[in-house]
Amino acid sequence: MSAKIKVEKLTKIFGKRPKEILKRLKKNQSKEKIFKETGYTVGVKNVSFVVNEGEFFVIMGLSGSGKSTLIRCLNMLNKPSAGNIYVDGEDVVKYSPSQLREFRQKKAAMVFQNFGLFNHRTVLGNVEYGLEVRGMTQEERKIIALETIESVGLSGWENKYITELSGGMQQRVGLARALANNPDILLMDEPFSALDPLIRRDMQLELLDIQSKLKKTIVFITHDVNEAFKLGDRVAVMKDAEIVQIGEPEDILNNPSNSYIENFVRGTDRSKVLQAKHIMVKPNAMVNLKHGLKVAIKEMESNSISSVFVVDDNRKLEGIISIDSAIEAVKNKRTFREVLTQDYFTTDEETYMEELIPMAIDTKYPIAVINENRKLMGIIMRVSVLSGLIQDHSI
Repeated sequence: MSAKIKVEKLTKIFGKRPKEILKRLKKNQSKEKIFKETGYTVGVKNVSFVVNEGEFFVIMGLSGSGKSTLIRCLNMLNKPSAGNIYVDGEDVVKYSPSQLREFRQKKAAMVFQNFGLFNHRTVLGNVEYGLEVRGMTQEERKIIALETIESVGLSGWENKYITELSGGMQQRVGLARALANNPDILLMDEPFSALDPLIRRDMQLELLDIQSKLKKTIVFITHDVNEAFKLGDRVAVMKDAEIVQIGEPEDILNNPSNSYIENFVRGTDRSKVLQAKHIMVKPNAMVNLKHGLKVAIKEMESNSISSVFVVDDNRKLEGIISIDSAIEAVKNKRTFREVLTQDYFTTDEETYMEELIPMAIDTKYPIAVINENRKLMGIIMRVSVLSGLIQDHSI
């Protein structure tokens, strides 16, 4: 994967003479000490990270950790006091006003927590706004805006005014306005934090669906650890203006870098974070339909299992057979296909563990993980799901 955004030793200090504070930081003075002695606030301190093209990168932290200050540096709403921000190899910090304006209009769009919509405009008028600023004709921008409105599930609402919409719908408009300019990068500053839990969950799923289709580079800010781990390909955790750990959600859950991270993730509901791809195992024990019942029995015997999945030459899942059914079929001279059963659950790699729990409770077989062509990608043992319930309960 190629780097889309590269941040190097970024520092943001709020105050008129930041150079004096930079000297203090080089002497390893703390954020608290600097504020107490000078009144200056260190918003971001010596932060470095890379966001890959098409990656969903989440920056997570408590209030005051510096996460919102950091994301506002990425499009220069906050001018850094030191450091560099490279986007596609160009240092945004060195941009002229005209270059920066073009960067914000075409390459990096921002979605805010408070939506930032115009109440005197309709949904269509709001989504068209960025295209209008760019000088696009009314006909052109209407076509693009309507397509974008449809992509966020608001078809039929384009002529409604913002005051007629719910909070969740308003946030969809904000997202549509950002997407209408077709930016490479989406910067999202706690966009769902003002929504109630049910609408928030819907918006998270909506965003994941949009991302699966558009493959934008997304930098997403949140204080909610469950939201961060649900959305992020990788997550950066901030504390006191610094990044203390970066990693995939599963890595951070299993290998917290210090006691702060350990405490931070302690209350995380793993069933809402871990996906099928995290807990599945490779389907080493399987049998080809053409190999016959005796091969299936041998496969189960050698792997000490009581059932085995059956596939074709392309590893397309055909069914499952138990040891009892196989032995009975051999005795009664029945064909392999006659005794195959479809009495098992299938899922894809992106399914969350919370959705697998009812399957694990209701089945006696492993859960098959398949792709869109029904190719067997892995299997999930019931114990892998059900034991997770005990782990979560003990946290």
